[in-house]
Amino acid sequence: MKRLVLMSALVSGAILTGCAGSYVVRYGPPPAPRYGVMGYAPGPGYVWTDGYWDRRGSQWVWINGVWLRPPHPRAVWVAGSWRQERGGWRFHRGYWR
Repeated sequence: MKRLVLMSALVSGAILTGCAGSYVVRYGPPPAPRYGVMGYAPGPGYVWTDGYWDRRGSQWVWINGVWLRPPHPRAVWVAGSWRQERGGWRFHRGYWR
């Protein structure tokens, strides 16, 4: 019974952590952003969302930017960013406003 409760708590914690919009990394700051060619929008109304550095295990991984269609006509993309907070670096994911 104790084992079942422990496993349930671990799985619930993992699920809730995966849903979080930001997380703290106890390593140094992310590398400088990469810059490159965006290319052409796949159609009218698409918005470019910049790439960002993500932490995968013990390495920084660059996630390329993509063209996205806004959820409604007046939506504005707010880019994700890394900020130094509480002794670590926290990533705030991009979102539509």
